[in-house]
Amino acid sequence: MPPPARVFFVLPGGIFLLFRESAASVATRILEGSLALHLTENFRHQHGRRPAPAEIRSWERSLPALVNALIEAELDDVEVLVEYSLPLTSKRADAVLAGVHPTTGEPSYVVVELKQWSSAYPEEDEPLLCRIDSYAQPVLNPIEQVRGYCEYLLSFNGALERMPKSLAGVAFLHNATEFGVAGLRSVKEDQHGRMYTGEQRGAFLDFLRSRLAAKPGAQAADVLLDAKVRPSKQLMSVAAAEIRDREQFVLIAEQRVTYEMVMSAVRKAKRSNRKQVIVVTGGPGSGKSVIAMSLLGELYRRGVPALHATGSQSFTKTMRKVAGDRKREVQQLFKYFNSFMDAEPNDLDVLICDEAHRLRKTSANRYTKAELRTGRPQVAELIDAARVPVFLLDQHQVVRPGEMGTKEEIQQAAAAEGLDCTIVELDGQFRCGGSEAYEKWVIDLLGLDGGTPHQWEPDGKFQLLTAESPQELENFLVARRGKGYGARISAGYCWKWTTKITPDMASLPTDVVIGEWTRPWNVYGDRSVLGAPPAPLWATDPAGFGQVGCVYTAQGFEYDWSGVIIGPDLVWRTDHWVVDRSASKDPSFTKATTDEDIDRLIRNTYKVLLTRGMVGTIVYSTDPETREKLRSLIHSASEVGAPALV
Repeated sequence: MPPPARVFFVLPGGIFLLFRESAASVATRILEGSLALHLTENFRHQHGRRPAPAEIRSWERSLPALVNALIEAELDDVEVLVEYSLPLTSKRADAVLAGVHPTTGEPSYVVVELKQWSSAYPEEDEPLLCRIDSYAQPVLNPIEQVRGYCEYLLSFNGALERMPKSLAGVAFLHNATEFGVAGLRSVKEDQHGRMYTGEQRGAFLDFLRSRLAAKPGAQAADVLLDAKVRPSKQLMSVAAAEIRDREQFVLIAEQRVTYEMVMSAVRKAKRSNRKQVIVVTGGPGSGKSVIAMSLLGELYRRGVPALHATGSQSFTKTMRKVAGDRKREVQQLFKYFNSFMDAEPNDLDVLICDEAHRLRKTSANRYTKAELRTGRPQVAELIDAARVPVFLLDQHQVVRPGEMGTKEEIQQAAAAEGLDCTIVELDGQFRCGGSEAYEKWVIDLLGLDGGTPHQWEPDGKFQLLTAESPQELENFLVARRGKGYGARISAGYCWKWTTKITPDMASLPTDVVIGEWTRPWNVYGDRSVLGAPPAPLWATDPAGFGQVGCVYTAQGFEYDWSGVIIGPDLVWRTDHWVVDRSASKDPSFTKATTDEDIDRLIRNTYKVLLTRGMVGTIVYSTDPETREKLRSLIHSASEVGAPALV
């Protein structure tokens, strides 16, 4: 009888796994029929929901195939880490084997990706992508999938960074024949990515013995799990190197699939004059902008005509400054959605439309020349501008009247031109500490998908606190900054914004007033004023702390700690949210904007603000009843002993 499963809900750096045991103990659970039950219960406790039936089937069918191989290889004492979460993401490796290397005697680790496939074939001569008959969309070749996991771990796990040769990766397709997956082997195999089928069971056992000795692996597992996790590469900090020099980001799972689908479409467009529209949807932190930068960087280095476009002035100007610093050629890669009104059709090979939820009905504004005021839809202009237009969007981030970027709108526009439109859904989470639970909590809090507010259960990946005053919120963030973290304060647009700042002013106008606490909005315009950065750089310049950002300067960016002030435009009354349009000072809201639209836009605004943090969020409401509601859902900074009032 094995001991109770050692459940590891939270580990240093927010690393998770469902449980870890020796191969012999796991084998005993399999014989008893209790393995899937343990994993299901642990999963439910960790994620707040039951695992999908496909996941349970994998535990019932694939894990036994792996464990039986370990037992047959006489590796009974190797430690098996089941459903190991990759640091700072919501992605999980099926298993990581921890043990001792048979030659060096040093710790040795094998990342294992398990597949129940019986057959698979490359996607139209694109070996990095493959097709399985039961899947509607192509998926990543398992060799490349496990290699990506290894490279990601080497980038973010301190122990592996110090001993990179200790790590290997393998995909075990235990139901497959060599004939059934022969096409997948055109992908190069190496230490971090290789594949064995059920027909190669003997070779798989030899591989396991070559990496793991018949010795206890518990200590090696401790080393891996106790290792320091390096902070995530924030987009702006590596944008220049990504575009000019070499790939900085490690794309995994659906991110890599999306990247390869676009690169495949580019090759097909060149070969056969084929045009294809690609739409990528995903929540905040799912990796949309990382994919955009990776694509732009690779296309730029290859000399492929490609541009990046957004509807965000802050994002575009920041990218021009950061990525295009002192290099006008790179600066010109970043455009606005309304830059393509008179573009030549298919003049570009690729147009990457990031933050595409900010698409507008037309590109015309009051400054547009009369001959360009055709009423043509903006989405049609963007589709026509390139052979491969790529749209990356999150429909819950529409925050302004007139924004209409949805996958349905883009699909309709593509269909109107007789074009194929491929939809890719990103379900991972790479912001908010990789916490899918936090993103869902925010969506439920705001009732965006029909959910209702519920108590936040700390998951170890992301920290969420509530403050009793704006000063407590600010003090907490000052303390975080003192420990080397970045931080920003943002708020709903509930205070008028002084846009005219004259040279005789001794300080920035303190527009945001909450009792005795007063702070300026971020600076209006493109110039630094009194030491404060211009609006487009508020989120990335360290001097941005001290001013309060609004949704238009925060959207598209990320920082370690996010302080969010919920203003009087969104208040809790008894058992539901009430949106008060009269409390909003957003000049984009006009009399023509319906109450229904304003309700949706204000909720979306707070969804954006609440999902900017990489490490944690601290939230404050100006309304007493709303603060009481938040207290019932979230621990306060003072309750957890946070250094909020130092």
